[in-house]
Amino acid sequence: MTIPTENIGSIPRPPALLKALADHAGGALGDADLAKLQEQAVIDTLSRLEALGAPVLVDGEQSKPSFATYPLAGLTTLDPEGAVIPFADGHTRQLPALTQGPFRYQVHADSYLAAAKRHTTLPVKQAVIAPSALSLLYPAAGIDGYPREQFIADLVDEAEADIRGALDGGAHDVQLDFTEGRLSLKLDPSGGLLDDFVALNNQVLERFSADERSRIGVHTCPGGDQDSTHSADVDYADLLPKLFQLKAGNFYVQLASEADPDRVLAVIAQHLPSDARVFVGVIDPIDPRVETAEEVRDRVLAAARHLPVERLGTCDDCGFSPFADDTSTSRDLAFAKIEARLRGTALAAEALGV
Repeated sequence: MTIPTENIGSIPRPPALLKALADHAGGALGDADLAKLQEQAVIDTLSRLEALGAPVLVDGEQSKPSFATYPLAGLTTLDPEGAVIPFADGHTRQLPALTQGPFRYQVHADSYLAAAKRHTTLPVKQAVIAPSALSLLYPAAGIDGYPREQFIADLVDEAEADIRGALDGGAHDVQLDFTEGRLSLKLDPSGGLLDDFVALNNQVLERFSADERSRIGVHTCPGGDQDSTHSADVDYADLLPKLFQLKAGNFYVQLASEADPDRVLAVIAQHLPSDARVFVGVIDPIDPRVETAEEVRDRVLAAARHLPVERLGTCDDCGFSPFADDTSTSRDLAFAKIEARLRGTALAAEALGV
């Protein structure tokens, strides 16, 4: 297959792991027993992706509490009453708020990468949270003795270390999850918050060489949790031109669930940097129906009418279970959709003669 194709990140956890997480939270299961079940879930995820013929593997985020909060695991200087993210179906997710500094990651993504690489010889991708998302931890009222400027400086250092550790650890590529990008335009339609997010992320990305940035990507979507989204009503045309100002070599763009994908593709074609590749979403994780390989093929061919095939890849729109407790999509359904993406991308490559 000469059109690259990758997972975004999360895959639903198996039932045994979901039960273990609940037992661990309630004090009925110890850390070592939970870690053993997480490792088993990682091994199963890698082996199933390899059996499907995935050229690049992910660990499915089986050991992460969520795609956004893994650096905070074990951090004691947090207030649970932080920023609230509302979803279209009425449910919410809430971030914690930092109560004192200095801010330091408690867990870095290279630990997940190392655990996955012990069980496969194939390339492994590593997802990390964008620093812009973690900037929301700082409370509006400030923190005595720890000004926001110092927090941002610490955050930039920590985010750089998170990405660099994964690159140095042998990740095939590193993906920054930037779902808050589209959400920012809902929170602040003027675009000022988005500009701040892009500038902050670029403070980190500019610390990497051009060669390193060719292995760094950014993912955007309108959120995907419990079969709902938080910002699908925000016009992509307002986001994408600024998204493509990020100093990254790859962009992963949710597209399968868009009402007018051709319009979005035209915007991508106009603004995609000349040295970047775009992975277009060809699978909708929220839709309970499994796409056919032919549907995926046709979505890729539609993208190829707007973009040179050598700058094109495919992905799923979002992770299938970005929060560990999201059981809205079954594990088997997720793998069936992944198989459709792999087969459909191969059909498109054949049709395009690449």
